[in-house]
Amino acid sequence: MKTFENISLAEIPDLTTQILKLFPHHRIFILDAPMGGGKTTFIRSFCAHLGVNEEVTSPTFAIVNVYEGEKESEIYHFDFYRLEKVEDAFQIGFYEYTESGNYCFIEWPEIIMPYLSGEKVVVKISLPENSDLRNVEVKLG
Repeated sequence: MKTFENISLAEIPDLTTQILKLFPHHRIFILDAPMGGGKTTFIRSFCAHLGVNEEVTSPTFAIVNVYEGEKESEIYHFDFYRLEKVEDAFQIGFYEYTESGNYCFIEWPEIIMPYLSGEKVVVKISLPENSDLRNVEVKLG
């Protein structure tokens, strides 16, 4: 486990680069943070590092966005906030995405966690009170 404290928004690109270097062979990344904690901002930064040139937005209603990256063929961005039942994730082919060998970044993962196999990188973001900074804990889960 690695902890980074008092991270400003301006430091997120450097941090996401460090995280990708710490886990060069992992492709499943779980973003765990409260509402407004910066999950999409982190994923936007991960995607920029991986060569995505298009706009990265949270797929709150679509469940998954697919991006083309320069360094990887496709990058998958999931948001399970509005998912009511896990079967909906299976209907969109969740296992095919996660077993593809491509990067998968997952927001609001609680409903799908019991069904994820193998090691995944968990990026837990917390917000200190009365601060614009973030504390970030990164570990294998």
